[in-house]
Amino acid sequence: MPSLVGEIRTGLRSIFKSEQGEPAIFSGSGTGAWEASLVNTLSPGERVLSFENGHFARLYAEAARQLGMQVDEIKLRWGDAVTESDIEANLGPEHRAVLVVHNETSTGVTTDLVAVRRGIDRTGHDPLLLVDVVSSLGSIDFRMDEWRVDVALTGTQKGLMLPPGGAILCVGPRALAAAEKNRAPRYFYDWRPVIRDMQQGFFPYTPATLLLFGLREALRMLLEEGLDNVLARHGRLAQATRDAVRAWGLPLLASEAARASNSLTAVVVDKVDSNKVVKVAAERLNLALGVGLGQLRGRVFRIGHLGSLNELEVLATLAGTELALKYSGQEIELGIGVAAAQRFFAECV
Repeated sequence: MPSLVGEIRTGLRSIFKSEQGEPAIFSGSGTGAWEASLVNTLSPGERVLSFENGHFARLYAEAARQLGMQVDEIKLRWGDAVTESDIEANLGPEHRAVLVVHNETSTGVTTDLVAVRRGIDRTGHDPLLLVDVVSSLGSIDFRMDEWRVDVALTGTQKGLMLPPGGAILCVGPRALAAAEKNRAPRYFYDWRPVIRDMQQGFFPYTPATLLLFGLREALRMLLEEGLDNVLARHGRLAQATRDAVRAWGLPLLASEAARASNSLTAVVVDKVDSNKVVKVAAERLNLALGVGLGQLRGRVFRIGHLGSLNELEVLATLAGTELALKYSGQEIELGIGVAAAQRFFAECV
């Protein structure tokens, strides 16, 4: 166990791009990681700033509220990123932390964390920066130390290429210090004994051992390919997908092209119900597309392109999506999106 845990700790630091951060692994999900990030750094009654620009950003804020924090939640369009000006206009000295979802899984939009950090610095305030990287870690550039993120959290089921079941955090020095002073009740999600025992190669609870073996292999795969190469591959697959969607004549939910996600694409439909597209894809083609979540239900479907994936698999997904759209009543010229993606891949070569 010590050699397994030691290799995982080293690998996670590489993927989070953090020399200072301490990894903490819990049996759970991204929701559990939200809770751990909050109860270890904040006390009931303290104020936090959050931005509702999607389903998961809304739920992260809800978790803080249910745990007794005072949440100032700024509502943005679902499809927009959090901007530097959003931070500057709303962050005050009363805010103990800022909650940000790096890549909003419901909208296919990636927030520029460099701009978030710059906005925080320009206010002169110094809150903790807690960042959800569930659908960005291992697929979109993330630099914990460089961007001075205090807590980054994820699950095992996205860029780490594993089944759900693991909640993973990387905890910076300021967050470690906060955990010694805050007053929030915590037991299982207290990261102090977890970090202490992981440093020795063990856990203070019964770990999901098979998931740990899978995590070690996933980290090996990412580091053998080279993280820069992994991120570049995700960029290629995402751009080909976006080219296909444009060829179909359908809009992306992401309002700004530069902020469109490299791990998934949210496609807007108005002639058909997006739930029907997802259902037809599953039942007739054995193809898994993502439904629209929350206020996007029926208007948006999502195409995932992250993890262990290559060009051929993306082309097959796009071909299946075209058929699902056609079967659902959407007017579309079959093959046009696949051809657009193929042209992009050919140009890359």
